[in-house]
Amino acid sequence: MRVAGLGFRAHASVASLRSALHAAGGNSGTTGLSALSTAEDKAGAIALLQLAAELGLPVVGVPLADLQGQNAAVSSHVPARYGGRSLAEAAALAAAGPGAWLLATRVVSTDGLATAAIAENTGL
Repeated sequence: MRVAGLGFRAHASVASLRSALHAAGGNSGTTGLSALSTAEDKAGAIALLQLAAELGLPVVGVPLADLQGQNAAVSSHVPARYGGRSLAEAAALAAAGPGAWLLATRVVSTDGLATAAIAENTGL
């Protein structure tokens, strides 16, 4: 299972999210992704839902308590409610499940409004 985690500002566009996602995916882009994930309170954002529909992927809303327990990079830009750590990394790790690891650490979109990270869990 491979999950992309996304963190973003309220006014981020689909292009912002796509930019971050493609930066995290490198040459493989979105190939092999099982889902997009973010904090539960952001999972209904229009731009995120549009990107998910475009890619044919489900959106996983991760509860705040599950975000705070992840081994994600510290970020001074992330609100305390998300644990002060990269939302993209924490969401990817939490949604991929126990034993997941980061394939791509947090990267920022070209406009600075979104971040993305990719986690994988092979279930071994």
